[in-house]
Amino acid sequence: MTQESKRKFLIDYLLSSSNAKVSIPDEAISQKRLLRALLNMRMPRPASAEFLQILVLHLQEELRQKGVTDIDCLTPIAPDIYLWKGDITTLKCDGVVNAANLQMLGCFCFNHGCIDNAIHMFAGAQMRLECAQIIGRQRVRRRYKVKQFVSTSI
Repeated sequence: MTQESKRKFLIDYLLSSSNAKVSIPDEAISQKRLLRALLNMRMPRPASAEFLQILVLHLQEELRQKGVTDIDCLTPIAPDIYLWKGDITTLKCDGVVNAANLQMLGCFCFNHGCIDNAIHMFAGAQMRLECAQIIGRQRVRRRYKVKQFVSTSI
C-alpha cells in the first residue's frame, strides 16, 4: 500500500465517521492538511484495528521521511535537561514537557498549529482516547468542605 493510498484510506475512514461533507483533494499536501484536520477534530473514541494499523504505518513513513533527532546526539544544558529547537514530533526521547490544556486532548481546532495538536496528530488517534480515559479516572472523592464557600444569593 502506497503512502497516498494509506492517506486516502485514513481520510475516507474519518470522513465516514463524521458529518463532514468533503471530497478528497488530488494534491498530496492538501490531503495531508485534510488528514491532520480530521484527526485534530476527532473526538476521543475507539477506532477499528485496520484504521489504527494503517495510521501507524502512515505515521511511521511520515516520520522516516522527516528524519529523527535522537536525544543521545544532543548536549544537555544540565544533567538530564536538554534545550532543543526543532520539530517535537521527530524527537526520540523518553518524554517531553507540553503545556497541554486541562483535558489533555489537544485543542480540536481545524489545522491549528499548536504543539498539543501536533503531538496528538503524530502520536496517533489512540493517544487522545488514552488521555481522555486517564482524565476520566481522576475524580475528587471528597467534598473538602467546598459547600461552605458556595454562595446561594443572587
